[in-house]
Amino acid sequence: MKKVHFKVIIKGAGDLASGVAHRLWQSGFDVILLELPQPLVVRRSVAFASAVYEGTMCLEGVEARLCQNNNEIEELLARRIIPVFVDPQGELIPKFKPDVLIDAIIAKKNTGTTLNDAPIVIGLGPGFIAGKDVHAVIETQRGHNLGKVLYSGSAAANTGVPGTIAGFAVERLLRAPAEGKFISLKQIGELVQQGETIATVNSVPVTAGLTGLIRGLLYPGLEVKKGMKIGDIDPRGEDVDCHTISDKARAVAGGVLEAILHLSFF
Repeated sequence: MKKVHFKVIIKGAGDLASGVAHRLWQSGFDVILLELPQPLVVRRSVAFASAVYEGTMCLEGVEARLCQNNNEIEELLARRIIPVFVDPQGELIPKFKPDVLIDAIIAKKNTGTTLNDAPIVIGLGPGFIAGKDVHAVIETQRGHNLGKVLYSGSAAANTGVPGTIAGFAVERLLRAPAEGKFISLKQIGELVQQGETIATVNSVPVTAGLTGLIRGLLYPGLEVKKGMKIGDIDPRGEDVDCHTISDKARAVAGGVLEAILHLSFF
């Protein structure tokens, strides 16, 4: 089978970025992920960003590995392993000259991505204007338009309220009650009861706001600020698979693949 020789750089390696990376990798694209030195990713079990901490990360049969230099990137790509590169400023982008650049930081604003960064530039979620600073925007808000490709205009504005699952929204989130070191007392995938202590921040307990399954937690030992998202609980409990790509990430990934093909051939 003929390989698709498209080089893709994705800024960010969280759960949505990882869903996109997985879809493109499985479609034959060469993919490189750029991350922070200490990613603040909550859904670590489905994020290639975990490779920054663990050295390697496998998601649904696709392996990603932390690498240190350009030569190692090429070696990993040749071995069909996704390189994860610590590069918060995106210095690799002009050096590698990707065919596609995807901003998947999910910062709710554009932190510096421009149309000149690559022949095809795609932004995930709010903060980007298609036709101005990216060629296409992918809708990330849950609902009828999730995964829709926009070639003009912007995605829906960030409401600050997470999507509702089984009737719960803000109650699902775990936020730091203080500034300090995050210490986890539970693991992703564990069932917890409402009121149960899940973690501490600077010795202040973090308790569950509802009964359910822990779907995400920050990496233990990180320094956090008060109010920062540090985890989430899914009220569906044992019915949740927290170790495979989410329906949301798959929808967004489908939109990205559509946008790349559209912008390449039309």
